[in-house]
Amino acid sequence: MLRPSLDDLYRNIGEIDLISTDVFDTLLLRRGKSQRSRIAAGEARFARLLKERGLLFEVGELVKCRLLAQKFAYRALNMGDGVGEVRLSDIIGWQLNLLGLPDDLVSERIAIELSVEKTALRANAWLAALLRQFRQAGARIVAVSDTALSAAELGELIHHFHGPGLIDGIYSSADAQASKRYGGLFSAVLKNESVAPSRVLHIGDDETADFRMPASMGLRTLHLPKSQLERYASRLDGARTEAFSKLGKQLRRGGRPPSALSDKVLFGRDVFGPIVAEFCLYIWLYAAQAGLGHDTALLFCARGGIGIREAFESMLRTLGLPLDVKRENILISRLVAARSAVMVRSPAVLDELGREFQGGSFADVARALGGRSYELPDTWRHIFDPARFFALLETDAGGAVLEDIRTQNELFTRHLEQVSAGAQRIVLCDTGLYGSTQRLLAAGFPQQRFETIQFARCNYKGLSEDHFPRVAGLVVEQNLYDPFKTETVILRYWQIIESLFEPALPSVRHFSETIDGAVIANSGDIRFGAVNPAAESPLLSGALQYIEHVESGAQVLRDADRAWLRLKQAIINPSPSDVIALGVGARSVDFGRSDVVQVLNHPQKVALAAKLMSVKSHLWREGAIARDFPRFKPPLLAALEMAHVLRGVSARLYR
Repeated sequence: MLRPSLDDLYRNIGEIDLISTDVFDTLLLRRGKSQRSRIAAGEARFARLLKERGLLFEVGELVKCRLLAQKFAYRALNMGDGVGEVRLSDIIGWQLNLLGLPDDLVSERIAIELSVEKTALRANAWLAALLRQFRQAGARIVAVSDTALSAAELGELIHHFHGPGLIDGIYSSADAQASKRYGGLFSAVLKNESVAPSRVLHIGDDETADFRMPASMGLRTLHLPKSQLERYASRLDGARTEAFSKLGKQLRRGGRPPSALSDKVLFGRDVFGPIVAEFCLYIWLYAAQAGLGHDTALLFCARGGIGIREAFESMLRTLGLPLDVKRENILISRLVAARSAVMVRSPAVLDELGREFQGGSFADVARALGGRSYELPDTWRHIFDPARFFALLETDAGGAVLEDIRTQNELFTRHLEQVSAGAQRIVLCDTGLYGSTQRLLAAGFPQQRFETIQFARCNYKGLSEDHFPRVAGLVVEQNLYDPFKTETVILRYWQIIESLFEPALPSVRHFSETIDGAVIANSGDIRFGAVNPAAESPLLSGALQYIEHVESGAQVLRDADRAWLRLKQAIINPSPSDVIALGVGARSVDFGRSDVVQVLNHPQKVALAAKLMSVKSHLWREGAIARDFPRFKPPLLAALEMAHVLRGVSARLYR
């Protein structure tokens, strides 16, 4: 794709009726200040304003809430294929909600934002002169920007640096709820200006938004990318600000850790309470953006989603957080999702079945998917081979299996339609890790749009990550534990997160229909309020106690910093009381099977060497070491931690 020169533009000036110019890094240039440093400067001013009114907040707290509101807003925007746009007024409104501050401060905080921008920008005098020449030749000039700022706010900045009379109109993606990057904002410009694409020249710095997209729509383009020096200066400034932020975070996380908590309810209140509350705030920030301008349904997946929703709804009530999004619990499991993928013969389901039924037979898979036992030929007793499975289903013997799968999938489809109420955007909420449900549902229902938000996202299966752009780990997104990222410690003992949120209900395996046509499942009624997920989960019960007494999101974030350190200590270097508090017993294998595995196997009276070798068989190895080797615990845990460190370093070097 050829980029025109200025000479080309001058020669064809009579063919241009409209010039659209990008704003930031084009019409207005940065002074090497990163977004992070500008936000920090703005929050420092905001802290002074609040102090004048008797409200004391640390700058770091204000920055953290602002960055979180912004981070999850853009995450939700991007997961939604760029439909809509993030607005600064919404980001600041959510920040104020987190802090427990009144909404009437939004306009004052935006004024501070613009004030900071005026110190961080400078006029692009060369481009302004060029635009004035085109204007004198009869072209109309408009500013077109992908930004969270409104057109009025953009106009204030442009007029501050260039004075009046340069720009005839301003188009903001925040106002239009459409962006340059996806072409929607250009379409709005062409329609409102009543001009043909070939009669428009667009000028900007971004490769995609200002060159490739408008060029693909037939607009003329002048690409003015930033220099490498400018990019490096901004990155350096951002890195410096981030370093100070991390230092402050470490200082806030310092101090003496809480005392031992062997009581599960107390551990749940003091440790998991802030962690769960923090996760709920992340869900709210994501869902608040996802619901803007969309017909959106937030569906909490059985089983883990039931406990998540209990905490989430409690968090909304306690802090009075607004959320106008349809919310329901959904009868779903990996088995249910697998049936939908089988019906369309998706290769994704073969990956999952091959992993789940390794060493099992075709008959085992048929029994799980079909929901009952079958009289099948000897071929079905062979070791399961994913490559042969679809062909076997098409045989006469496989007909009964396939018909049961079809019937079950049709019942689930009806249930999905009921709980989603035909929403265009379906956001699933679950614990994690790999997002198999998302992968299989997306394959089974290609006409619908699914995305999944989870506590954590991790490719522990080593399978395809093609679905990961639709799966967000709101707390953790990493494949390995990283000693320098405290939250990744849950990857060392993921079963504690599952146990925390999952009520004592069977996994969804089989659907049926009542006399009046309602779809029900073997797990019973899981609608919100019908199940108390904390009834047999003292950890969740304690977490809910914490949430009931929360005063602000800022308090949650402060408490969570300390709680994460305490949880890391309890997982990687557990005391006897930690082993008691975090012991969760047997976990179901699931996927249509009744098998269970023990997190900590029962101790055995065997030789020391055999006992050491058996540590690998435990799902929580640190807990097994603390329980079975109290005298040798320090060196054994240190060696295990070092092994994780070396694995992490190796993964970074070779990725």
